[in-house]
Amino acid sequence: MEITRVFDLLAKVAEKNSPDILASKVNKEWKKVSGKEFKQNADYTSAALLDLGLVPGDKVAIISNNRPEWNFVDFGCQQIDVITVPIFPTASLHDMDFIIKDSGVKAVFYSSKDIEKKIDAIKNEAPDLKHIYSFNEEVQAVKQYSDFLKRGKELIENPLTGVDIKKKIQAISDSITEESLLTILYTSGTTGKPKGVMLTHLNLVSNVKNCDKFAPFHKMTRALSFLPLNHVYERMLSSLYLYHGIGVYYAEGLEKIADNLREVKPQIFVTVPRLLERVYEKLVAAGDKLTGFKKKVFFWALDLALKYEMYGKNGFFYEMKRKIADKLVYSKWRAALGGEILVAASGGAALQPRLARVFCCAKITVLEGYGLTETSPVISVNSMEPLGISFGTVGKVLASLDVKIAEDGEILVKGPSVMKGYYKNEEATKEVIDEEGYFHTGDIGKFVEGGYLKITDRKKEIFKTSAGKYIAPLMIENMLKECRLIEQCMVIGEGEKFASALIVPSFENIKDWCKTNHIDFVSNEHIVENAELKKEINTFIRGMNKSLAPYEQIKRVELVAKQWTVDSGELTPKMSMKRKVIKENNLDLIAKIFSIADEC
Repeated sequence: MEITRVFDLLAKVAEKNSPDILASKVNKEWKKVSGKEFKQNADYTSAALLDLGLVPGDKVAIISNNRPEWNFVDFGCQQIDVITVPIFPTASLHDMDFIIKDSGVKAVFYSSKDIEKKIDAIKNEAPDLKHIYSFNEEVQAVKQYSDFLKRGKELIENPLTGVDIKKKIQAISDSITEESLLTILYTSGTTGKPKGVMLTHLNLVSNVKNCDKFAPFHKMTRALSFLPLNHVYERMLSSLYLYHGIGVYYAEGLEKIADNLREVKPQIFVTVPRLLERVYEKLVAAGDKLTGFKKKVFFWALDLALKYEMYGKNGFFYEMKRKIADKLVYSKWRAALGGEILVAASGGAALQPRLARVFCCAKITVLEGYGLTETSPVISVNSMEPLGISFGTVGKVLASLDVKIAEDGEILVKGPSVMKGYYKNEEATKEVIDEEGYFHTGDIGKFVEGGYLKITDRKKEIFKTSAGKYIAPLMIENMLKECRLIEQCMVIGEGEKFASALIVPSFENIKDWCKTNHIDFVSNEHIVENAELKKEINTFIRGMNKSLAPYEQIKRVELVAKQWTVDSGELTPKMSMKRKVIKENNLDLIAKIFSIADEC
């Protein structure tokens, strides 16, 4: 079956009719949706939207956690040419207000009382917004999506005299081409107002088809989904799962991922580096609690994994030791992730190479990829094809794309997955897409041996010291995070004599460290002032500095007592740092770092 528009997947999943093409937890039980039910609910949604008076080109916002209903609305909109405007549930009131007004949303479907409060504050000032529905039946103040679906079912199964809603849906869907606008995704952005990225059916479908071979999808039946569907990263991968008939199970939340992995036993999930870092930290913490021979074996296996190279490059004796370590240690790691994991795809930020080594050694293949919302999203990805993986790189460029490196090192990309442009913002579009059609990513990179793409930094994040030396913070930040006691960090020093860093300690690991070192953990605020902790972190930094150029070395650090989060406004929803906000929130610490004239 030829897939040229995203909603063409509906016929494919209905024909195969997997019993669990979508699933979510309801009252502590997995509620499963079959392929046919998925298609029916999308059709009911299309009919009910037409009944509201929506026409092709109108906009509908989805503001919700991941759930089957998200897909029903998305695909229901698609097949009647209504444009979806997904909004992160954690978006600020200011951003949500801007997006709804800027896009001219006519209907909103949302999931929680927290979102309801924001909608209530916005709705009277949004002239186009006419219809509001809740997925959550506990929210009684607005109309229910369940009733909306019933109305659609009535229209489909008991058409009114003279009105054949099925024919109307079919006529509209037949008029939709691969170049038709699919969705507008507003980038959260680390600075300035959100920009609406316009993606077509071709953009997303081409990315799905060109990511088709990065993993053995034919061996997979279940995927766990926990990154937001509001972002194109998870949305494209979900489309890829549907393309292969893989059941998509929606995790209950970040705090429940470990439980859901053991319950669902997926073969694949998509993640961001921070979550993989947490998995690694928990594994190491569990190893720390062992005693005697078991502890020695655990850390022997971990040290072995940290030296891992792909494709047998370590030699015969290493592989023999790896088999022993697998039986004694790595098999238990896999069991903790459900026991059937074949692939974890990582994107959204730079992955520490050591994490990829450790997990790959343990037969939990981590494939790092690279892309942006504007490229739908994947530009390059490590894959399970022959010689497809190179640690420390983001893999090889997709076959459909033309990627080149500009004179200043910026990565430029052209091809069918590059966005149509920014919604109602021609000036911003012209700033990033040049006359030859190349999209300017804003990322600095290079091709290394074997044709793999390596990201070296973000163009806008490179800064210059007062001595005129340029510093790329991303590389140094990744090195800092190799310390178990460091969870988050941001390298600073623009216009200053030297580079320094703000560090958020890993308080979970520090509690264990405190027990080992007989130190009382009173509070986060108390421990960041602890001289022994500062000494431990500074010892790691001194060792790290030996591999850096003198002007790149971190001279001073200050510890921050609170984690940077999406809710605090210091991270974007995909967990990228908002550097400007972090700086503004820590002016006193930054002043303290640079107030002393001498360098340490």
